[in-house]
Amino acid sequence: MQAVLNYLKIAVIRPQGCLNAANALEFERDMTTALVQNGISILVVDLAAVELLDSAGLMALLSTHKLALTLGRSCQLRAVAPQIRMIFELTQLDRVFEILEAEAELAQT
Repeated sequence: MQAVLNYLKIAVIRPQGCLNAANALEFERDMTTALVQNGISILVVDLAAVELLDSAGLMALLSTHKLALTLGRSCQLRAVAPQIRMIFELTQLDRVFEILEAEAELAQT
């Protein structure tokens, strides 16, 4: 019998400050670049340092999530502050994204 080991490669993006119309395209480009790298199976977006998220930032996240699904990969959110989580809940996107708690270990994903 042969043992097969598959190791997941995880890319982590850690935006800071505001994710809004002023920087949403750059943010989406950074996430897309990380996601399409060979061997990457999970993109984790660590939102711990994000203070503001507007509709443009939300659309960047949603577009990246859609791309991940198309590529057969995963896009997860981590350490979402309560004021940012409220946006996901109001738009019901908390049902779309996998949201990890801040304490969650990346190795467990």
